[in-house]
Amino acid sequence: MPSTTATVGSAVGLHARPATIIAEAVAETGSPVTLGLEGGDPVDAGSALMIMTLGAEKGTRVVVTADDQAALDTIVDLVEKDLDAD
Repeated sequence: MPSTTATVGSAVGLHARPATIIAEAVAETGSPVTLGLEGGDPVDAGSALMIMTLGAEKGTRVVVTADDQAALDTIVDLVEKDLDAD
């Protein structure tokens, strides 16, 4: 499975709103995606609650893994954006 490391861009980290946006995007891809802190256990990125358990703050590096390259690229882009910006 392809993976890449992304830096959390949201000012509040991967808290409720960013986690929900990412989980919804994973569901739309139809491909399994995981997120994990570098060196940590990955969680199902299709679950906002599981994403929030990472405790990833702005600037934290997370590993994104997916079966599909397009899904991987989509989720990496979201992780790196400030999803709380209006």
